[in-house]
Formats: sequence, structure tokens, C-alpha cells
Amino acid sequence: MESKLNKKYGFLTAVCMAVGIVIGSGVFFKAEAVLKATGGNMPLGIAAWAVVGLIMIVCSLSFATMASKYEKVNGLVDYAEMTVGSRYAYYVGWFMAVIYNPALTSVLAWVSARYFSVLVGWDVTGGSAMALAGFFLVASYALNTLLPVLAGKFQVTTTVIKLIPLLLMAAVGTAAGLISGMTTQNFTHVLAELPAGGKGGGLFASIVAVAFAYEGWIITTSINAELRDARRNLPRALAVGALIVVFVYIFYYIGLAGAVPMESLMESGQAGAKLAFANVFGAPAGTLLFVFVIISCLGTLNGLTMGNSRGIYALAARGLGPKPDMFSQLDKTTNMPPSASALGLLLAGFWLLYFYGANLTDTWFGPFSFDTSELPIITLYGMYIPIFILFMKKARDVGPFRRFVLPALSIAGCLFMVWAAFLAHGMAAVYYLIVFAVVMIIGAFWAKGKKEQSV
Repeated sequence: MESKLNKKYGFLTAVCMAVGIVIGSGVFFKAEAVLKATGGNMPLGIAAWAVVGLIMIVCSLSFATMASKYEKVNGLVDYAEMTVGSRYAYYVGWFMAVIYNPALTSVLAWVSARYFSVLVGWDVTGGSAMALAGFFLVASYALNTLLPVLAGKFQVTTTVIKLIPLLLMAAVGTAAGLISGMTTQNFTHVLAELPAGGKGGGLFASIVAVAFAYEGWIITTSINAELRDARRNLPRALAVGALIVVFVYIFYYIGLAGAVPMESLMESGQAGAKLAFANVFGAPAGTLLFVFVIISCLGTLNGLTMGNSRGIYALAARGLGPKPDMFSQLDKTTNMPPSASALGLLLAGFWLLYFYGANLTDTWFGPFSFDTSELPIITLYGMYIPIFILFMKKARDVGPFRRFVLPALSIAGCLFMVWAAFLAHGMAAVYYLIVFAVVMIIGAFWAKGKKEQSV
């Protein structure tokens, strides 16, 4: 068995991973949630997309500075290790491997199945949709574990494909809406009441929903050790990818305002995106573009799988976590960690089952039923904060703007995201944190592994 990951990806793959992980599901999946949270208030919805996009850009620029300095096995874990310390890095890696990556991946498997079910007329919460979600999950892991180079090419291809419907809706939907007056109507007409129920107000509930649409970009750093000239290419990929995502999201959302009345879009639920494309491009073309939406979601699932299949490996390569000798092994043919990838699949399968029991049927878990597509952001952004603080203390070889200004702005953004999540989810956030604490306590049993290996 080999001990190191080979340099098999280039700058384009990194950009497509940054763009492809983020774009492809949340912009369709959460657009309706934003509209409902704001009562159809388009300017307020755009403000939510812009605020979270700005936070993502600032944080990505801060991590881009770290990427230019630190190159090891898995970007975020490396940055935590070099700034805060190896013990903290272990817990960051454990959280990413056990909660964040597999939970997000499982949601994307269901979202992909959800839109396929809309296309063929299946119940989006029924057995057929869940079986298809499981199939997508297994197929994505098989592709990434057995044919990782092909998975990288698939990521590039699906990123290009997924931009087609988004850019067409942004351009044609906006133009059609301006001509018909639909855009003006949707921007000036707001429903009388915002949803009640302790969601923290329209803007904050929208921000947390939008956070899912922007999430996943940090997983791009998981291919750090497999990226050619990573110290140069990864920072560029993070910065370019973040800018592309924010631009596309905001203009797609504006395009929706020209496609269909906000009331109709809100009432259509999961079929809202299909309705919008059909209204603008006609039924046949709209259906074809909706197929592109499904491919887009599968591309996002592929990008998340690329990161999740390497999660436990990042710990095992340091001699940490459960059975590091087994999970650090790489296959000679594929140069992939098959055992780590298999565990990633099992964890994603667990979180898919949890997501169904907590969100898609009568709750199985009582008060511990929370939204795994949104609440992990509390701990994700919370874990960023010590990294930024210690980077400001230690990074004496970078200029004052990148050393102090960017990290300080990033910390402010992280605190805002944590606050918004608590306001939006209330007690559900507390129950999530209890589960998080239990997972971290379990992880503590393997925090003192073998002496860190050379990686």
C-alpha cells in the first residue's frame, strides 16, 4: 500500500469543485424557503443571498491565505493544526468526518432524488425517492473510490452543465420579466404577513436557509494534497469559485422574479423550479433544463463525496482516530483510501436515514429532530473562529490586511452566522448541540492516537 496521495488534480478541477459543490442544489432547494421566510419579499431575499455570499467570500479569502502557506493532507484540518494545534485539528477533522461532510452529502443524495422524483411524478418523501437517494449515494462513492480521476472529470463536466440553466434563467428570466412587468411586480409586491413559529424573523430565517445553498466550499480544501501546485492553485480556486457562486446565485434569484409570480412559486414547493423554467422557456425546453438541474445536483453530490471519502483518512494519516493503520491505507491502483471511503459511505447512509426520520415523516426522534442541512453551520462557523484568531497571532510573514483585516471580518461573519442559526432554529439548535457534544465525546476516545505520522 502507498502512504501518500498523488497529485492528480489541476486548477480547473479545484475551481469546479469549489463552484460545483456549492452550486447545484441549494439555489433550487432553498430559493422557495427564502421566499416563504420573507413573505415573498424579493429585496429582503436578495439581501440574504448577498450577506451570506459576502461572508463566504471573506472567509474563503482568509483560508486562501492559509492555503498559500500550509500544504499537508486536508486543508481545513491542516489550517487548524498549524494555527491552534494538533488536538484542536483532530476535533475539527472528527466533526467534518462524522457530522458535517456525511450529513451534507446525505442531504444532497436526497435532493438529487427529490428533483428526479418531481420530473417523473413520484412522491418526494416516498419509498421510491428514498431508495433512489440511497442509489445515488452508493453510486457516487463507487465512482470516487474506484475511478477518482473520472470523478474529477465528472466534476468539471457537471459544473459546466449546471451553469447553463442558472445563467439562462438569470439572463432570459430577467429580460422577460422586465418586458412583461413581472419583475417589477414581484419586487414591489410583498405578502402581508411573514411566517410565524419562532423562526427568528424573515431575514434571519432566510440567512440560515441561504447558508445551506452556500455551504460546502470549505470541502474543496480536502483535495489539498492531491492538487498540483496547491499553494498557488488552491487559493486562486477558492477566490475565483466564491466570486462565481455569489454572482450566479444573486442573478438567478433575480431571474426567478421575472419568471413566475412569487405566490405561485411559493405554493409550488418542490416543483417551483420546474414551473419557473417551463414558464420562461416553454414546457419541452423547460423540462430539458430541469434535467440539467438534476445533473447539477448530482455534480454537487459528487463534489461532496470527493471530500467525504477522504474525511477519516485525514485523521488516520496523522495516526489519529479509530484504527489509523487501516483507514490510512491507500489502494495501489486508484491511490484512494478504500476503507476511509467505505466508512464515509456508512456515515452518509446513517445521516440519510436520520434526515428522513427527522424531517420527511412523522418524527422518529422527538425533540432531537433537527435539520441537518442547516444546523451544522453553528459548529462549523464556530470552529473557524479560533483558527482565525490564532492565525492573526502567528502569521507574522504576511501583510497587515491579510493578517488582521480579513480574519477579523471573517470572525465577525462567523459570529453573525452562529447568532442567525440560533435565532432561526430556537431550541432545535440546542438539541443539535447536545448531539454534537456526544459525537465529540465519542471522538475523544481516539484523540490520543499513535505519534503523528509523516504525511
